[in-house]
Amino acid sequence: MAAMSRFKRGGKFVDSRAGFKTDKEEPSVPCGLLKSARKSGQLNLSGRGLTEAVPQSVWRLNVDTPEEAQQNLSFGGADRWWEQTDLIKLFLSSNKLQSLSEDIHLLPALLVLDVHDNQLTSLPKSIGALENLQKLNLSHNKLKELPEELWNLKTLRSLHLQQNELEQIAEGVGQLDNLDDLDLSNNQLTGIPNSFGNLRNLVKLNLSYNKLRSLPPAISSMKSLKLLDCTHNQLETVPSVLAQMASLEQLYLRHNKLRYLPELPSCKLLKELHVGYNQIEVLGPEHLKHLSSISVLELRDNKLKALPDEIALLEGLERLELTNNDISSLPYTLGNLPKIKILALDGNPLRTIRRDLLSKGTQELLKYLRSRVQEVPDGRDQDPPKTAMTLPSQARVNVHAIKTLKTLEYSGKQEASIPDEVFDAVVSDPVVSVNFSKNQLTAIPARIVELKTTISDTNLGFNKITSISLEFCMLQQLVNIDLRNNLLTSLPAELEALTKLRSIILSFNRFKLFPEVLYEIPTLETILISNNQVGAIDPIQLRRLEKLSTLDLQNNDIMQVPPELGNCTSLRALMLDGNPFRNPRAAIVARGTDALLEYLRSRIPT
Repeated sequence: MAAMSRFKRGGKFVDSRAGFKTDKEEPSVPCGLLKSARKSGQLNLSGRGLTEAVPQSVWRLNVDTPEEAQQNLSFGGADRWWEQTDLIKLFLSSNKLQSLSEDIHLLPALLVLDVHDNQLTSLPKSIGALENLQKLNLSHNKLKELPEELWNLKTLRSLHLQQNELEQIAEGVGQLDNLDDLDLSNNQLTGIPNSFGNLRNLVKLNLSYNKLRSLPPAISSMKSLKLLDCTHNQLETVPSVLAQMASLEQLYLRHNKLRYLPELPSCKLLKELHVGYNQIEVLGPEHLKHLSSISVLELRDNKLKALPDEIALLEGLERLELTNNDISSLPYTLGNLPKIKILALDGNPLRTIRRDLLSKGTQELLKYLRSRVQEVPDGRDQDPPKTAMTLPSQARVNVHAIKTLKTLEYSGKQEASIPDEVFDAVVSDPVVSVNFSKNQLTAIPARIVELKTTISDTNLGFNKITSISLEFCMLQQLVNIDLRNNLLTSLPAELEALTKLRSIILSFNRFKLFPEVLYEIPTLETILISNNQVGAIDPIQLRRLEKLSTLDLQNNDIMQVPPELGNCTSLRALMLDGNPFRNPRAAIVARGTDALLEYLRSRIPT
């Protein structure tokens, strides 16, 4: 009778589930989920159609005695509710929540709270009681202001507030001195508080798509900052103290009103400087002389009239974007840059370079510039190195390049194999870069494994390579790989061993499937795989590549773009032109990566 009594109500027997059916004030959460959460410490209620409120049973998960414990049941070892785990991760994203209960303080052990993609207009003051919280995602809501109590979360390391309606951030933000990731993009901010200078552990700061007219000088106190994104604001200048940010590696200032490029004498680690779509008229030696580590310099859609000869000193430069400026001539020494892979010059009134030469691509243009250096020595240009030696095989090995540029080059020879003399020439000089492009290689030279302790850059483009050897997978110092214009159809799983790889170029090969091994290399920042026959991409696996910023899938066979690709928010350049999909429409793709990702996210089924 005891077991049956719970079905009695006023002397009548009723359906045991009736309480759930008639309870309109709070939607139910399956008991199984709550039970599982007590064991695992994690509860995922994303995309469950929650509208007005989160059920009270969630906030009281670790307070109330579980429903099953009130029933006359025996418990096995796995069901001892009194041995429950405190909830540490709560996911409420992609619902239609308009508010959170003040009872949130009943979950003091929370480490992660994700409420992104809802309709929150405010936050409860009691959120400040979550003293263990490390990660808070409030992005894609309708927040206009934040409670002061939020700044009490001293353990917070990641705070995402992008895509809200914030017009200001209080000085209290400076109290979050353990933050290493702060995203305030796509809001209505007109200023930044001076207390930002207290965020000395901050590594990533995204302020893009706001209405900022200036940055506070205190920003220079962020001694750990590696990435600063101020794209799409109204900046006319940047404070000179920005130059003191010695840890800065990536600086985005695109789509502002800058007339001058900042001088960055202390930014010795700066790898990427993006200042396209501004009003910069002059690029002088003083702007370039400190950029010793730069690999990407993006200056498109400005008003530059000339490039200084000192541009040839940026030996690490891999990408130089100068599209749509007023440049009429180029320093020929540009052709001597050892690592440059992309040189974009369309939309400039160049008088000394034929239009058809520009259309042939970067490598042909560089070859032309190098040839002009030799033809027109004018005091500024370097003469061809006199240390080149001719070996018995008639292979010209540039010993000067080996010794000074640490580059082993044997390119453009149209040879079917690399002579042993080329490798022999290295002797004891360590080389970090190998260029065997534009030959007739059908396989990667086996002796390349001899360079495995030093080589970080390899160019094997424009050959006839059909597969990647296991020897190549032993080059564990590799950072950049160029395999464009070959006959590859797959990559070996052993490539996963390249734990430092940041960039791989696979364009113009014969891939029908996106190489699975690329999903297993978390250091990847750039994947270029255009002009293949790839039919699909796995957005769930791709999202694991948290550093991936550039993905070029142009001119493939992709019939459907999965909406979940929109969750790959690390992407800053996603190129999909030339694929046969109908949706998203070309007009949406043309609006740029951020708009495309936002559109895709809006199409994810909830």
